[in-house]
Amino acid sequence: MSLLEATGRISEIQSTLLALTPGARANIAPSVAPSPASTDFAKALSDLTSTTKPEAVGTPLATGDATGAGVVAAAKKYLGVPYVFGGEDSTGMDCSGLVQRVYADLGITVPRVVPDQAKVGTEVGSLANAQPGDLIVAKGSGHILIYAGNNQVIHAPRPGTTVTLTENWRKDSDIETIRRLVPSTTAAPAAASAGNVDSLLVAAQRAALTGGSW
Repeated sequence: MSLLEATGRISEIQSTLLALTPGARANIAPSVAPSPASTDFAKALSDLTSTTKPEAVGTPLATGDATGAGVVAAAKKYLGVPYVFGGEDSTGMDCSGLVQRVYADLGITVPRVVPDQAKVGTEVGSLANAQPGDLIVAKGSGHILIYAGNNQVIHAPRPGTTVTLTENWRKDSDIETIRRLVPSTTAAPAAASAGNVDSLLVAAQRAALTGGSW
């Protein structure tokens, strides 16, 4: 690669990096139109630095920083609340009312009844893959439980009982679907910083001058 070609390539890379980075340096401007190679580079860098979460299969929800562990902790606050058909607060609640109330406490809006709750989030293939906070929907959508981990569930069973933490007695064959609305833990988002962008720029400049890869 000639010096002129290398200079042009560096300019393209600088332009791409700065366009993708907040607070870009204003004194560096592209000297040539982006080439297909620089377009591919921009897409790859954008994929690495993007913080956008993929949409869930089902009804997407705005979940913020909620986690499965947070769902379980919120549900445990209602242990002992009496079962009341149609209830959805601490004076009494049914199974779907408990689910709606727990997620509402975390700032997440879910539908009110089991058949609709069975369509939100992402489907989990089996109990073996269930994580705390997942929703377990019985066949026929007649009952819903919150998976608490360690083969335990939290649910509002039936009239005459209270919200309970108990061993999960259901098998995969008893289950219509398992739905995951939030991750089990909070993952730190990947983001471009001034430091790592500078490192990328230096590596890209070296590669452009030497004709190598980076």
